[in-house]
Amino acid sequence: MSDQQQLNYERIAGAIAFIRQNFQQQPSLEEIAAGVHLSPAHFQRLFTEWAGTSPKKFLQYISLDHARNLLRSAETPTLFDVAFETGLSSTSRLHDLFINIEGMTPAEFKNGGRQLTIRYAFAPTLFGQVLIASTPKGICHLAFTESETVAIQQLKQRFPEAGYRHEPDQLQATALKLFQSDWSSLSAVKLHLKGTPFQLKVWESLLKIPIGQLSTYGSLAAKIGSSGASRAVGTAIGSNPVAFLIPCHRVIRNTGDTGGYMWGSTRKQAIIGWEQAQVNV
Repeated sequence: MSDQQQLNYERIAGAIAFIRQNFQQQPSLEEIAAGVHLSPAHFQRLFTEWAGTSPKKFLQYISLDHARNLLRSAETPTLFDVAFETGLSSTSRLHDLFINIEGMTPAEFKNGGRQLTIRYAFAPTLFGQVLIASTPKGICHLAFTESETVAIQQLKQRFPEAGYRHEPDQLQATALKLFQSDWSSLSAVKLHLKGTPFQLKVWESLLKIPIGQLSTYGSLAAKIGSSGASRAVGTAIGSNPVAFLIPCHRVIRNTGDTGGYMWGSTRKQAIIGWEQAQVNV
């Protein structure tokens, strides 16, 4: 990520944090811009370029009322339910995209990746720098990070016996296209994940939540036939090894509050608002 890209993201993240902290006061454009030390005109231009919508519209997208409305609409049998049952994102712009998950074999799962060669690279995204890693079968790890050293350490903790090569590949390039707002030329994204059967089931269910929609932990548990297992579902969601690609950010509390996120609540709010902007243009 270039210094300017990083600075832009930090400014947007700061603005989102300011909006969240001061939402009840309905801050003006001038107040939000002042909070990130920019002129109103510069901030409006930067924010619109980043989010694809105005700060005012974005403010609406991340409000509790908007989240509650999305949850209510998801409870009514609609195309959302059809999409969930079929596994197709037919109500979103990703209608022609299939993300395929392949679980690691018992040997790969238990021996720390001894048989795996993992390629990894760092890449800039709209929401900060990521470390992305892949085996020959698919993406096995994607995490937002502020420290490359820490990110590599965390990756190697997941697969302590694997061989590593610091180089990008086509699997990574294909997956990173998901961070763009134009998905017309996407091809299938392949994931190769280390997880228990229950975790894989939860992660697959997350892929069926269309972009621009939200679900709750309880609702997701019910849809996979595990009513009453909201806590276990939440734990599986929290252990998602591929940030953004499996959209755990689309699961929030039933109150409409966004709840926790492994990579920070401000980033979660940013992703939710950005996705709303993409489907409401």
